[in-house]
Amino acid sequence: MANNGHFFGKVVDAKTNKGLNGATVLLIASRKDSTGKTHDMPVATVLTEPNGDFNLDKLPVRGNFTLHVSNIGYTDFTDKVSFSAGSFDKDLGNIKLEPSETNLAGVTVTTSAKPFFEMGVDRRVFNVDKNIVTTGQTATEVMKQIPSLNVDIDGNVTLRNAAPTIFVDGRPTTLTLDQIPADIIDKVELITNPSAKYDASGGNAGILNIVLKKNKKIGYNGNIRVGADSRGRMNGGFDINARQNKVNFFLSGNVNQRKSSSTTDVLRNNYINGTADNIHQYSDGTMNGSFAFVRGGFDYFIDNRNTLTVSGSYVNGNFNNAENQTIDSVVSDAFTTKSLRDAITKRSFHNTGAQLGYKHNFAKDGHDLTADVNYNYSNSNSDGNYDTRYFAPDGAQKYTPYLQRIGGGGYNRFVTVQSDYENPVTDKIKIEAGVRGAIRNYENENIQEYYDTSVKGYVTLANISSRYKYTDQVYAGYATYSMKLKNFSYQVGLRAESSNYNGTLLGKDSGFKVSYPISLFPSAFLTFRLSDKQDMQANYSRRINRPNFFQLLPFIDNTDPLNLSVGNPALKPEFTNAFEVNYSNAYTKGANLLISVYYKHSDNLITNYIYRGLNPDKTINKADSVYFSTFVNTNSSSTYGLEFTNKILLAKVWDMTANINLFNSKINGSNLTNDVTVERWSWFAKLNNNIKLPAGFSIQLSGNYQSKTVLPASSGSARNEGSGGRGWGPPPMTSAQGYIYPQYSFDAAIRKDWNWKGGSGASITLSINDFARTQRFKTYSESYFSPTEYFSQIATRRRDPQVVRLNINYRFGKFDASLFKRRNAPSGAPAGTEMMGGG
Repeated sequence: MANNGHFFGKVVDAKTNKGLNGATVLLIASRKDSTGKTHDMPVATVLTEPNGDFNLDKLPVRGNFTLHVSNIGYTDFTDKVSFSAGSFDKDLGNIKLEPSETNLAGVTVTTSAKPFFEMGVDRRVFNVDKNIVTTGQTATEVMKQIPSLNVDIDGNVTLRNAAPTIFVDGRPTTLTLDQIPADIIDKVELITNPSAKYDASGGNAGILNIVLKKNKKIGYNGNIRVGADSRGRMNGGFDINARQNKVNFFLSGNVNQRKSSSTTDVLRNNYINGTADNIHQYSDGTMNGSFAFVRGGFDYFIDNRNTLTVSGSYVNGNFNNAENQTIDSVVSDAFTTKSLRDAITKRSFHNTGAQLGYKHNFAKDGHDLTADVNYNYSNSNSDGNYDTRYFAPDGAQKYTPYLQRIGGGGYNRFVTVQSDYENPVTDKIKIEAGVRGAIRNYENENIQEYYDTSVKGYVTLANISSRYKYTDQVYAGYATYSMKLKNFSYQVGLRAESSNYNGTLLGKDSGFKVSYPISLFPSAFLTFRLSDKQDMQANYSRRINRPNFFQLLPFIDNTDPLNLSVGNPALKPEFTNAFEVNYSNAYTKGANLLISVYYKHSDNLITNYIYRGLNPDKTINKADSVYFSTFVNTNSSSTYGLEFTNKILLAKVWDMTANINLFNSKINGSNLTNDVTVERWSWFAKLNNNIKLPAGFSIQLSGNYQSKTVLPASSGSARNEGSGGRGWGPPPMTSAQGYIYPQYSFDAAIRKDWNWKGGSGASITLSINDFARTQRFKTYSESYFSPTEYFSQIATRRRDPQVVRLNINYRFGKFDASLFKRRNAPSGAPAGTEMMGGG
């Protein structure tokens, strides 16, 4: 009779007294282990019947128990229970759960909803899963809503005027932002000054970590979504999650059409030996394509201390581009030539990723060991046909039409092996350590041809065609030590990395090799708690920015004959020392103010540089020389600034997040020709408003402004390194020879939500980007060679303004504890104990 006890009762809504279906009832008892220590252990757990009834059977009749009752949308209930002497059955009565939602003027406010902006120990966390402006779009649009981040017209992302390293779920990735659907992103983490625990690459920028959604609710749940916009683009997707006992399974998929329209206007003034050559270039382009994204995997809870995770992803994209370009040339104020250029290009890419992860939790809370292996493979192919025709001022054909064909492709393989150990030695001391190895292999082929009328066929331009291989190996180890002393805490760390680079120009017996046996990267964090609501933090780290694939690639890209570019295999890595002081104040309920002062200094800054050289293709331009854009190392650069981020609840239904960043950028290029040095003060601001209205309606309004700015620094990590094809275009580069003109834009969205019984529901979102049609990307660049030889250029680009989107989302779910129930459960085991052990 010792295990024949029976508790029973009913779980009801405290306001309506109606029974609650699917509430979780958990009974916990204190037990001693073999060492005599007492632990709280689950004895039984059940889900309530549709009328709220529950029964807990086969219970020990001796001892005291803790009853825990929970249900989505309600406040948890906890109470002590026990059997009376000589009694084996006990009615616990009606257990009333209080709703965790309160009605304010007809507006439903859920107390468990995550705030948009949260402060972590070493990062800022932005919960974007409820962001309605970006519904049905990509991660690029999500970044436009994040304070501190700036996004240009091509989707290049900068953090404090430098491109961050992109992580997905805490690991580097070859996926690009425009390959990640916005609807699967849970939150975005900004690590402005990473500690020694993180990869030292990324130069004078930080880390942008994208955390994808992965539900672990018991039972099954998911959603289906579909949408369209004013350009005729369709998008659709689904998420499904199922968990019971030792298995948590997740799967998601997205399909997006990609239609884009853009215009480019370029004014160039060339001065050579006193002769002025003015060129006006205008382009009108469209892109049609699509991409599909599938991600899935499972967590297997081996026991309560060991978890195995297997996941994978696949992305496929195809894009067709058409561009019409007009080029007018004026020499000494006399119109000489009009060029009409038609370009048709096709691109495709595939990306496959896989991850195997293991985590072991030791008996002590916070003491754990993790190990994982990440594999990522991307390949791409491109094919372009370019037809250029030349006309004299009277409209007569001036030269033989120039037919050009550029094809190529490439791949990259990225393997990362990593293990981390964490141990809170005491309540005040914590140590962390880990090792990491990363190997990247790239190969790229670019074949450039022109039509030769003498042979009536295409001929390869051998001097600007190439095949290129590149291998990058980085091995690292780190250790950190943390201590708390009353209101003061600190963390110190040291990371050691060795790196090797090997590049080979296939078929030309040419290559290079760069090795750095050991580089040390220290970090330090000091935190002082001023009060329960105020904190001060100071931190320091040393980082490295290694040249990326495109910056090293030593072949000429003449996709646009007027804007040739070439890599530089002689580039050196740049090293950055970064300092930051933060002040955080949660000065009132629902508010958080963060003030940051920062300074960064880089040696051997990798910068964009324009020079004049011999024309590599005499079939295109009859002139002896053309202008090239390449990459070089300058002596140094420095950036310092002041940043404000404030999240505040303006009213019960209205919250706002504002961000202002004022900074100074200086590039010291005294080692370059004519001492190319520039310094400029700049600022940018972002504003994000969320308003909740009655009847399930909500509105989101956002805007941003950027002043005149030095062309931003970039490690290339935020762009399409992984695509494997040159046609994606280079990332934004710091330039001592130009700046960006001021720009601003505004986005808006409205959403209607329906919440039904059982956890299901639906929503409709209507959004518009750049509704004032103000966003355009305008740059100025120049190059000075001598008093009689220099050039200047102003380029203006606009892309996809005022696009209206409509998206529909349906949510479903059932919290069923019998789903995936193990058939081999031990006889007599209390219901649900396997699940609780795995959880």
